[in-house]
Amino acid sequence: MKGDKIVESQSLYDELKEMDTRLNATAANFSHLHESLIELMEKNAELEIENQHLRERVTEITEKVGQNSPQLSKSRKNLEKLYNEGFHVCNEYYGKRRENDEDCIFCTDIIYGRRD
Repeated sequence: MKGDKIVESQSLYDELKEMDTRLNATAANFSHLHESLIELMEKNAELEIENQHLRERVTEITEKVGQNSPQLSKSRKNLEKLYNEGFHVCNEYYGKRRENDEDCIFCTDIIYGRRD
């Protein structure tokens, strides 16, 4: 009987030690996830600010170009029509739908950019 209690105590001790190891590993994983989440949130905030600045710049360019160039060629008018219908006309995204009709600086540069 006394030997059974010693074995039982050793078994409980081993289980407790194993649980402690698992808890430490879980705490380390949680800490890592927490740090990753904070980094992602900071990056997201930076990107939102940058995106807002780019939108303001696209609006500024679009307004400026609209004042400086009342006449577009027929092909540029066609591109402008496609763009106003919500499609990209830039080389990189041509034909893809613009999400939420967001402005694209590449498209506006093609439509309203330099005319050589």
